[in-house]
Amino acid sequence: MIEAIIFDCDGVLVDSEVVGLEDTAAFMRSKGFDWQAADLVRLFTGLRDDVFAARLGEEYGKVLGRPPTEAEAGELFTAMIENRRRNRHMLQAVPGAEGMVQELAALPFKRAVASSTRIQFLHDKLTRFDLWDYFAPHAYSAELVDHGKPAPDIFLYAAEKIAVDPARCVVIEDSANGVKAGIDAGMVVWGFTGGGHCYDGHGDRLLEAGAVEVIDSHLALRARFKGLQRAVTET
Repeated sequence: MIEAIIFDCDGVLVDSEVVGLEDTAAFMRSKGFDWQAADLVRLFTGLRDDVFAARLGEEYGKVLGRPPTEAEAGELFTAMIENRRRNRHMLQAVPGAEGMVQELAALPFKRAVASSTRIQFLHDKLTRFDLWDYFAPHAYSAELVDHGKPAPDIFLYAAEKIAVDPARCVVIEDSANGVKAGIDAGMVVWGFTGGGHCYDGHGDRLLEAGAVEVIDSHLALRARFKGLQRAVTET
């Protein structure tokens, strides 16, 4: 029996993964990477900054033909992030997110957010799009745990905070890294492809990572939650 719904933030509630994506891909090509926007999504979506930086350093080594120095890796990571944040004024909610959460609030499920985003940015994003009050105080950053996604720590932390057995939680995730984290936490994971960064084949990658199904919009998610409520009621 499902008792709680745990959401990722970026790419599920707030359409931040697509912001500056094409510009960043062009920047990375100027540094010798043979990447398109879809490659950035595949490699980095859902990762906490430290995991992101480590993976970027590994990829940079392939371009350089040697491991980058700490300074080289740090400079590239900083430049890449600054390139993305230059476009943050274009940030929007994922279409239908507020209506979905508002409707969910009337259903008998606990709610939480478990995100790789830093605490200050997570609070800002949820507040900016009138989503904070639907989750507060249960909006948690991976800064609070030892290991970021794809490790399960943040999902287990959120489940503990809302006092629900992980096996009774559904996770809504837009990234393969997040799906893996939810699966390893022992939760049911639904993939979500309603964000602007979800290119062709994205849903297939979520299924390959272990999502039990893929939902393509918040309208469809609302219908799915109603079906879940009926199943819980009948049980």
